[in-house]
Amino acid sequence: MILPKTGLYAITQTVNKTPNQVISEVSAALKAGISLLQYRDKQPVDAVYLAGALKELCHSHNTPLIINDDIKLAKLIGADGVHIGQEDGQLSYAREILGKNALIGVSCYDNLDRALEAEQNSADYVAFGRFFPSHSKPLAAPAHISTLQKAKNSIKVPIIAIGGILPTNGAELLTAGADILAVIGGIFDQTPYQSALAYQALFK
Repeated sequence: MILPKTGLYAITQTVNKTPNQVISEVSAALKAGISLLQYRDKQPVDAVYLAGALKELCHSHNTPLIINDDIKLAKLIGADGVHIGQEDGQLSYAREILGKNALIGVSCYDNLDRALEAEQNSADYVAFGRFFPSHSKPLAAPAHISTLQKAKNSIKVPIIAIGGILPTNGAELLTAGADILAVIGGIFDQTPYQSALAYQALFK
């Protein structure tokens, strides 16, 4: 699938939830018009089943599914791509395993040089954050709005912002240079359909 140029990037929230709950919540978010979904699960019980089910669900909405961290899982279920962090494996390895058409994103935290290197090495998008206090990633180091502004002037691939993003503060990040907003708790802490829908006005 083609990577969207803008929109809401939902990231699954799996803690204390059954696979069926996660699937139901994602289904609601898809109906609200999310542009991307990332399957993130730090304590997976049956990752192959859940990731496979989410892929089928996403594809029924023509929405790409990205797997967090796990290159082998992405390959196994035929996901659209993978998101890798600082210690999740090399970008070149992910490209070799998943192929030239895979969507590969890289966490760049607050590091513009890392983003430039990722773009040079075939990353499809770069992600910066966290920008605001986050319950999902409370210990993540903060990123600065100025990093987005600099990235917008030097990076051609889509720029993703993450970390404590709400409908009330997302516009600031889009104005600074983000193309896509990645959200976990802002969608899945509440009613996913209504929560995801509340972000859509930011992209109009």
